[in-house]
Amino acid sequence: MKKLSLILFIGVLLTGGISCIKDTGCQNKSIDSERAAILDYASANGIIATAHSTGLYYQITNPGSGTTPSINSKVFVTYTGKLLNGTQFDAGTTPVTGGGWALSGLISGWQIGLPLIQKGGSIKLIIPSSMAYGCQGAGTIPANSILFFDITLNDVQ
Repeated sequence: MKKLSLILFIGVLLTGGISCIKDTGCQNKSIDSERAAILDYASANGIIATAHSTGLYYQITNPGSGTTPSINSKVFVTYTGKLLNGTQFDAGTTPVTGGGWALSGLISGWQIGLPLIQKGGSIKLIIPSSMAYGCQGAGTIPANSILFFDITLNDVQ
């Protein structure tokens, strides 16, 4: 009898728990739906953007001459991050110390963009929202925000 009661109790918990899960309606925007806004931003800001096969847009301002990062690398960067309306949401004016950032732990736009340059190089990235924080947003970054980053790759390990 105790076994049956336990099974019923677990069944009620699972059924009740599932019915409490809410669909937030969160859906990432498609890269195609953001292409016009990306190209408008590039044009308005003098960025000669190249389209990557993934939908990322970039301009290499300095290719660098050192090591090229891989997904397993730690990267040390200085950067500025902005929304397309010009609002700066983040900046790193000195490279992270104490081991850098694992490229594998960063947004996919950075994972794709940073290996396009080498140590000492600089790149401008216009990242579709689905390759950044998607429909969830992050901190002061609203959901479905296309992001612009100006990044210098100071070191790679």
